[in-house]
Amino acid sequence: MTTFDQTTTTDTVLTGTDLEGRRVVVTGGSTGLGEETARALAAHGAALTIAVRDAERGKAAAGRIRESVPKADIEVRELELGDLASVRAFAKEFLSEHASIDVLINNAGVMGCPYATTVNGFEMQFGTNHLGHFLLSVLLTPALISGAPARVVALSSRGHRLSDVSLDDPGFAHTEYDPWVSYGRSKTANVLFAVGFDLRYASQGVRAFAVHPGTIHTELGRHLTDESLEQLMNSMPSGAENFWKTVPQGAATSVWAATASELDGLGGLYLEDCHIAERMTASDGLEGVRDYAVDPAHADALWDLSERMVGLA
Repeated sequence: MTTFDQTTTTDTVLTGTDLEGRRVVVTGGSTGLGEETARALAAHGAALTIAVRDAERGKAAAGRIRESVPKADIEVRELELGDLASVRAFAKEFLSEHASIDVLINNAGVMGCPYATTVNGFEMQFGTNHLGHFLLSVLLTPALISGAPARVVALSSRGHRLSDVSLDDPGFAHTEYDPWVSYGRSKTANVLFAVGFDLRYASQGVRAFAVHPGTIHTELGRHLTDESLEQLMNSMPSGAENFWKTVPQGAATSVWAATASELDGLGGLYLEDCHIAERMTASDGLEGVRDYAVDPAHADALWDLSERMVGLA
């Protein structure tokens, strides 16, 4: 679909793009991929809202963005995805001040952490990576519809191949906790969310995509121990080589998903290296998306479960 590849950066993707007048919300915008995503979009005229756990770190990130983009229109708002009350408060306050959103980028997340639960008692990775973003996206949907054509971008990972979601035991109540099975479940949930969201709102002008950013050194891996990192490497296909991206390369597919005209009229897709990924069933290889992660019926089942878990049904 494009001439881009794994070495493409955010600035290359956005060459010649004018985003004046567009409002973009980025979760996890205080560091890493989220900060770079915000910087790149602000550099092309977008008005940014970065949602962060720590307001001071968010303000510091906004300051760094303004150093490179002096006229950046950027606001910082607190959001704790592991606390549904915080998600609801963020959405209520945001909607009281902004009538529309052009792009929502669900970038924040945790990876490979020891067993823990969110404020609401959900397993940490599923609760943060999926349920917090699920509730946020649903609550902000009126503004997305108002901004249509609009897009939602959910950051997933090739880690979705580590596990399908468990609709019967999402919190490991009856099975032994494994940090990488948990991560895989949450990243599969991110893809299924994009499929489910697109099914529900494409007719109202809002399309959704899931993104694999690549392998990047960021704070996402802050919980990793030597043992858990070894487990991850052992789970990768034999002989597979990882290309370690820079942060601007890692954020490139996010901004492509958010802005590319090539994606007009499309949705419910998994993207990697600024391309639409192929569906695959085999467990070997590093590219592509597993069939279970893009199955519409599976996406509907997860959507129904998620609504019940966050109190929307």
